[in-house]
Amino acid sequence: MKMHLHFIAIGGSAMHSLALAMNHLGHKVSGSDDAVFDPSKKNLEGAGLLPKKLGWFPEKITPDIDVIVLGMHAKKDNPELLKAQELGLLIQSYPEFLAARSEEKTRVVIAGSHGKTTITSMILHVLQYHDVETDFMVGAPLTNRKETLSISEDNDFILLEGDEYLSSPMDLRPKFLWYHPEIALISGIAWDHVNVFPTFENYVQQFDFFITSIQAGGVLIYNEEDEVLKKLVEEHTHPIKKIPYQTPVHFIDQGTTYLETPEGSLPLSVFGTHNLLNLSGAQWIAQLMGVDASAFYEAIPSFTGSSKRLERLAKGDTALLFKDFAHAPSKVKATAIAVKKQFSEHRIVLCLELHTYSSLDPKFIEQYAHTLDQADEALVFYDPDALKIKNREPIAPETIQQAFAQPSLEVFTDVKTLSDEVLQKEYSNTVLVMMSSGSFGGLDWEMLKTRVLAF
Repeated sequence: MKMHLHFIAIGGSAMHSLALAMNHLGHKVSGSDDAVFDPSKKNLEGAGLLPKKLGWFPEKITPDIDVIVLGMHAKKDNPELLKAQELGLLIQSYPEFLAARSEEKTRVVIAGSHGKTTITSMILHVLQYHDVETDFMVGAPLTNRKETLSISEDNDFILLEGDEYLSSPMDLRPKFLWYHPEIALISGIAWDHVNVFPTFENYVQQFDFFITSIQAGGVLIYNEEDEVLKKLVEEHTHPIKKIPYQTPVHFIDQGTTYLETPEGSLPLSVFGTHNLLNLSGAQWIAQLMGVDASAFYEAIPSFTGSSKRLERLAKGDTALLFKDFAHAPSKVKATAIAVKKQFSEHRIVLCLELHTYSSLDPKFIEQYAHTLDQADEALVFYDPDALKIKNREPIAPETIQQAFAQPSLEVFTDVKTLSDEVLQKEYSNTVLVMMSSGSFGGLDWEMLKTRVLAF
């Protein structure tokens, strides 16, 4: 049955992908937002779904709408939401709607504080390599396809990246609790989203709830090298099968990581212990989705990573530039260790932007202690305007240096000063890694790439 769907906050990364997918399936789609940026803007415009005017228009909300899909960007007093409530329309969050559309499919959910996008992408790469079709939702585009969500009426499986963040302004449950998977993976637990999970115990509890949400008799794949996760899973009484995974045997030779397998040593395009753990978990999930170990090993060497996850932007004669989505302390530390281990003969320069609500919290920032210790030179940038938006006081550079336990740390609060610094550096025999979930205040990436390519 075809439906009329209206998306409140259609411009979001996940929301616009869902709107495009539903439009492709023939449903009538409309939507609103007060700000839409590329690539969402371009994608919506190409499908004829870009709102003609920015803003919220209650007159768009009519009784013939079957479902209102409510994005996290909207607020409780959103005029369109209030009108929908007044009319008694069905209002669903993004994950609730997605769960309802996949009730007849085998649901596979990849959860965890870190690595879930990469693991999901690895599985999709292997399936695509072997022409195995599946529905999916992933947090970042694959290198060879732009879609982050695909829904069909025919596929038996749906592979979902399971986020622990809140579902919508009206639904304060984590998104991953909607999916009730038959097959699940948890990559690890490291405190994040301090604005909604104020204590570590409260954060861990969400994963306890997630384990309980797995269908009885289902399977949970988990990283046994994470002590918090290992304890949680092993002590859990929910009747499911539990399968641990760990770092596979590997070695590094001349800047390339090789995976030891029964079929020989396989050169990988990714590196770092965290990515090897991701690979190990992905292999289990792929196997449960019908791809055996031999087929997995055939496909995985050509996996080059997810967009923005340790993405190599430039390679000079002796210099390299990477951009990484790392922002939470555990991710920053894992990236730093991976780069140092992989490029042990190079000088390592790590530059981190504090961009998220959690990373700019004066109490939470202490979680970053020693995360940049692997760097020969460490830089931290934050935009004071981001603090103003969050009604926060500026953070003194000394406070940041103390939190990172690194007195030599350079702290920047102005993008021009940061730009001048990174564009004048000598990068001979150097690896530069720019880490952020933001954009470093609009840093000129092309100029930075040109600078690195000169060495």
